[in-house]
Amino acid sequence: MEATNAEKKRAIKILQLLEKEYPNSTISLNYANAFELLIATILSAQTTDAKVNQITPRLFKRFPTPESMANAPLEELEKLIKEVNFYRNKAKFLKESAKIIVEKHNGQVPRSMNELIRLKGVARKTANVVLWHAFETAEGIAVDTHVKRIAPRLGLTKHNDPKRIEKDLMNIIPKEYWGKITHLLIDHGRKICKPKKPLCHQCILNSVCPSRDTYSKK
Repeated sequence: MEATNAEKKRAIKILQLLEKEYPNSTISLNYANAFELLIATILSAQTTDAKVNQITPRLFKRFPTPESMANAPLEELEKLIKEVNFYRNKAKFLKESAKIIVEKHNGQVPRSMNELIRLKGVARKTANVVLWHAFETAEGIAVDTHVKRIAPRLGLTKHNDPKRIEKDLMNIIPKEYWGKITHLLIDHGRKICKPKKPLCHQCILNSVCPSRDTYSKK
């Protein structure tokens, strides 16, 4: 169902308030090119960006290109990323994705959603991050744990499934904001809209948040 004009105006108001509050909001991962961004984003699943940023310098120094990572010994990859959660699976994802990039994409990170999600360890969230930050392309909206928590609180969706949340957000959020909204909500989630005890009394979205009374009473 298409969002109403009133719903779209409220969504824009939310975005404007968040932009004012977090003017420098952007991705926290460190990277120098599309390949490094892809690898860092794969590693960041269920692991903090800060931890990933500690690991990737030594990883990229040892295996800086898709070719080198595709040929990397799996045991060495595991050792280099051992501090991230699920490091054994992720080591396989890195090696297999690098191999696909070399064999099917001439060593270049693909630039479309359909191609990216065929890489190992890459779902829509990761693909959206890579498309926006590496290629300034918006095919969707990255739904991470903060977006999944905050979007329903703000009345931007009624769903809990990331795919349905993404669809709802794409329906109500202007496309020029698709790459920005994720990081704005991440910053807001870290600072104010926390999982158990959101700081509603400090929130700049009080005037437009339908959940303010619910959480302010807790």
